[in-house]
Amino acid sequence: MRTLMKSCMNAFAAYAQAPGEEAKVVMQGNMNNAFSKIDKAVKRGVLHRNTGAHKKSQLSSALKKALDPSV
Repeated sequence: MRTLMKSCMNAFAAYAQAPGEEAKVVMQGNMNNAFSKIDKAVKRGVLHRNTGAHKKSQLSSALKKALDPSV
């Protein structure tokens, strides 16, 4: 889980440094993979549902900041 979170955060930082269509695609791909893994972990009982929701919220807010840094 930590690896997915870090890879998403790194992709967000890379997009913030050099915005472009290619970086945006990588960012969205990482985000989709992380959401999928979090949902599977919650479904199987590895993570509590509130923990999964918290992690997804963290990723969503970081994505929002990367796309619009003025927020």
